[in-house]
Amino acid sequence: MILEICANSYESAMNASIAGAHRIELCSELAVGGVTPSYGVLKKVMNEVSIPVHVLIRPRSGDFTYSKVEFEIMKQDIELCKELGCAGIVSGVLKQDQTIDAERTKELIELAKPLSFTFHRAFDWVPNPKETILELAILGVNRVLTSGQAKSAEKGILLLQELKDLVENELIIMPGGGINPSNVYLFKESDFTEIHASATSIHQTINEPKISMHSATLFNETRIATSNKEKIKQLVARILS
Repeated sequence: MILEICANSYESAMNASIAGAHRIELCSELAVGGVTPSYGVLKKVMNEVSIPVHVLIRPRSGDFTYSKVEFEIMKQDIELCKELGCAGIVSGVLKQDQTIDAERTKELIELAKPLSFTFHRAFDWVPNPKETILELAILGVNRVLTSGQAKSAEKGILLLQELKDLVENELIIMPGGGINPSNVYLFKESDFTEIHASATSIHQTINEPKISMHSATLFNETRIATSNKEKIKQLVARILS
């Protein structure tokens, strides 16, 4: 069984490599489900880690339905990953109704070649997972990362097993979400060939700050924050008045 560690930093990636993980999914910001890591982190990890690195291509938090500009950014990030020698890409695109955007996802798959392509946990939002997994097999993804559309892979194990049986020998179903040393045996006994875990521990860095830099308003997958042109114009006008 292959253990993929979701590494949210250079330190996490090094820990995964030293501890014996077989592969890394490199990202940033686990609190929002992960976004594409910075160029600096990506380059340093690629220079110093010996195990295969798959990179999350997700330009922002929130949903998985992207503008034309966001999609172009994703494609540029894939090109960069190929230049740096990454082993795989982790990405995917949904439509507004949460079904697979097959055309855009296929474009990413083709652009990523010859790298391995994992469709990420956007899969856990799709309305019909069994139909969708067959669609992804046709599109040519190598694996799908999923919790079985449950809060954890342990709770979603029945659907995970059904999906594995549906597409066995066509793509890999990689359970992820809450997998830890106490429940990993469930996935080994069910003959999954790959699993995904973050294996994180929390370290206290400072005392409670005077002012929090977190925004409860923005920790919401149904909202996307963007700078507003009218508000910017008003600020500029008042600065210049």
